[in-house]
Amino acid sequence: MTIARSKAAIWFGRVVWLGILANFALAIPSLFAPDRIIAMANLPPATPLMWPRFAAWLLILLSLFYMPGAMDLDKYRVPAKLSVFSRLAGVVFFWLTQPPEYRLFGTFDFVFLVPETILLTIALRQIRAIEKGGLA
Repeated sequence: MTIARSKAAIWFGRVVWLGILANFALAIPSLFAPDRIIAMANLPPATPLMWPRFAAWLLILLSLFYMPGAMDLDKYRVPAKLSVFSRLAGVVFFWLTQPPEYRLFGTFDFVFLVPETILLTIALRQIRAIEKGGLA
């Protein structure tokens, strides 16, 4: 069994792809109608609206960088690790440095952080076992 075929690597990729789609589902409407999304989320109004739009654009770009690790964990280990780290950074940022009304964004990242961390840890252990000549 190669790492690309391990169940942990396959499920890691699936969870990352689900997170990418979730990010897009949040970011694309925020890019085009930030005032409506802000009102629906019951968040304080933002002015100018260029800043929420820019944050949405950055979330789209960040999500694109998750793709290599989701497609081939063995080949793109560093981007895979960084995608998990960025979820952790989102949790820390929104839970520890922002007012309570923004904690929902941290929870959004936490939902993906937990399974991604578990699956990545298992998959990387399997990589090390394969590289040492052991069976995964």
